Amino acid sequence: MVKIAFVFPGQGSQKVEMGKDLIENYEEAKIFFERANMSLKEEGVDISKLCFIGPEEELKNTINAQPAILTISVILFKLLQKFNIMPVAVAGHSLGEYSALVVSSSIKFEDAVKLVRKRGEYMQSATPIGTGSMLAIIGLKEDEISKLCEEISNLGIIEIANYNSPTQIVVSGEIKPLERLSILAKEKGAKKVISLKVSAPFHSSLMKLAKVNLAKYLERVDIQNPQIPVICNVNADYVRNKEEVRSALIEQMTHPVRWVDIINKMNSEGINHFVEVGPGKVLRGLIKQILPEAKVYNIFDSYSLEKVVEKIKGVL
Repeated sequence: MVKIAFVFPGQGSQKVEMGKDLIENYEEAKIFFERANMSLKEEGVDISKLCFIGPEEELKNTINAQPAILTISVILFKLLQKFNIMPVAVAGHSLGEYSALVVSSSIKFEDAVKLVRKRGEYMQSATPIGTGSMLAIIGLKEDEISKLCEEISNLGIIEIANYNSPTQIVVSGEIKPLERLSILAKEKGAKKVISLKVSAPFHSSLMKLAKVNLAKYLERVDIQNPQIPVICNVNADYVRNKEEVRSALIEQMTHPVRWVDIINKMNSEGINHFVEVGPGKVLRGLIKQILPEAKVYNIFDSYSLEKVVEKIKGVL
């Protein structure tokens, strides 16, 4: 039996011109862009303009990238729904968790667009610019990286932020320990150490202020029990009611993304087909590293949507 999960990408997947062909081919896309623009009218933000023509620097800005990626992801989900392709479970990577909660009817689209922009604001202002960042380490095991982080913790805060795949782990922290870790990881045999182009050390204890601000803002957001099962980042388990949803979003700010555990949990429940719904193909690559045998698709525009719908209908 074919069981399908939808997964939603996080920040970094944005690209100028994303969604342009969707609006040309589907009325639903036009409607959702209008709804997103209306939601951010007071902030003077035009999501469709940012997505279609940029400029890239502006689209990359955390406060803009988050609502833009969420909008594209939700549009693509609605189009899959239109073709009668639905998941048995959903999950999202960091920001993608908000897309997952929108499609599960836990958070209204308009509320989520405002919420993720606020989230971006809080994340950006949680630490002074230039004091923290993130590193992706490829080719070292989790316990090796944990030991290295422990060894250099006297230099400052440094923590694992994302368990992305068996061979890719992202570390978050202050600049000094990150620089030291980069050297030590290479000495230890890491294939690659990549400095991420981010403005802050996300998913670490350095996001405490962002967590406090988000918790306050979430008090005003109407959250409902999810209608499609959602597996959250914090503990790779289901959020079954609105209280658990709220708590998971708050905790996510200072806790690592347990992507490997999320995918393995889905697979243990018989899910054997995964569709990355949203711009880019980062999650597709990670899932293939976690489960080489899994069928993984990604949908990011009209062409890929039609191709994937055809393939999935052929196996259902």
